[in-house]
Amino acid sequence: MTVATPLPHIRLIFLLVMAAFFMDVIDASIVTVALPSIRTEFGASIPDSQWIYGAYAITVAGFLLLMGRAGDIYGQKKIFVAGLVTFSIASFTGGIAPSLLSLIVSRAVQGIGAAMTTVTAFAIFIRIFHEGPERNKALGYLVAVLSGGFAAGAVAGGALTTFLGWRWVMFINVPIGIVTVLLCLRYLPGGGGWLKNQPLDVPGALTVTSGIILLIYGLTNAAGLGFASEWSFIPLVFSAFVLAGFVFIESGSKAPLMPLDFIRRGSVLTANTLALVLTSIVGGVGFIVPVYFQNVLGYSAVYSGLLTLPPALIFFIVGGWVAPRLVNRFGAKRTLLVSSALISAGTLLLTPMSPNGNAFVLMPGLLVWALGASIGFPAINIAAVAGTRPGEEGLASGVVGTSSRVGFPIGLAILLTIAGAFDPPAAGNANASTNTAGVVAGFQAAMLAAALIGVLGFLIALRLKDVKPPWASGDWKPNEAALQQAGP
Repeated sequence: MTVATPLPHIRLIFLLVMAAFFMDVIDASIVTVALPSIRTEFGASIPDSQWIYGAYAITVAGFLLLMGRAGDIYGQKKIFVAGLVTFSIASFTGGIAPSLLSLIVSRAVQGIGAAMTTVTAFAIFIRIFHEGPERNKALGYLVAVLSGGFAAGAVAGGALTTFLGWRWVMFINVPIGIVTVLLCLRYLPGGGGWLKNQPLDVPGALTVTSGIILLIYGLTNAAGLGFASEWSFIPLVFSAFVLAGFVFIESGSKAPLMPLDFIRRGSVLTANTLALVLTSIVGGVGFIVPVYFQNVLGYSAVYSGLLTLPPALIFFIVGGWVAPRLVNRFGAKRTLLVSSALISAGTLLLTPMSPNGNAFVLMPGLLVWALGASIGFPAINIAAVAGTRPGEEGLASGVVGTSSRVGFPIGLAILLTIAGAFDPPAAGNANASTNTAGVVAGFQAAMLAAALIGVLGFLIALRLKDVKPPWASGDWKPNEAALQQAGP
């Protein structure tokens, strides 16, 4: 028999869920702002520095499905707390990293910890807030907090990098992680998972992780060497084979990591495909714009971080309060159509970059882009987890999380590949202005490509099944907040 949990306890658990997401999003924005300083200290190129972000993104994406299913089987609390500890330790080792390689390794381990915490946090969220207006409203609050974390990370990253050095953008995670672990041990309910006596699909986890790593590795090399290079072509071919092997393993597994019938259910496949497409734009734009501000226009890290505040405010206000209401009134399909159109238009407005330009020329594009993304990502998550059954919380969280996470490094690699094709090689281009003009031309081409990807997102949104939500009928009532095992 399910026992209702007192409301104050649910609110506390929701705060812990938000804390886990806050750590992840603040880490992403804080490191992005610090990237130019990290590149300078280690003498790294732009494609090499991509791995500071890419290694984290790859391990998060690769381990989400495994950790989500592990939470369903062994209990969400165990995976959640272990992830917080892993994330905090890796943050410390990243802060003391003596080389670029050691920093990238720490970032990869940090990504594993983030996968463990975010996927279980969202699984807990799915269980404590039932499908309908209740969940949509809570998701709005979550998006608002994450947007605040993004803004705080951008500003804090600039301030820490300028006054204390980039290493403090890693150290800042440690006290946050320690406090969150102590609160979880004290207040988060324990217990076993929903799925009993079901083994984890380790072959599936290994193949999907290695396939993603090979894919991003090949695309990263293509950014500097071109697709014709064996360092690009061979990893991409192997990636295709490994990912095909993952699908084969899942089709024949008795306990698949990602059951294919779940993917085909309702709007799950379309929503996750759209998540992959739209987050690829965010990943590329989020990397290129700070580099343009600091390396081309010469802005400081602090000023570059402050320039992200207006878009972050849009995420905070629109994503937190407006987007859930739009989904409740118009449905996920219409919301995502508007979202993808605005993302494409906003990215197109970012193309007027110039070597001697200024940030305010790009601000309209950033604001339109942020408006589209702020209403789109809550709608994607709502559509992707609609119809989730008991015992599938970790699975649903892992699938949509993987789609979103994979989109970031893929978009980053693709847009950098396009940008690199327009960036003249150093040899024979001693004139600094010529090199700068080439870099800017590459960034312009990348923004144009991102706008076209947004058009693709619009076409995919047209195929979304916009089923009438159950709460639209008068006889539907949300269940009481049941959480006897919500935090396991």
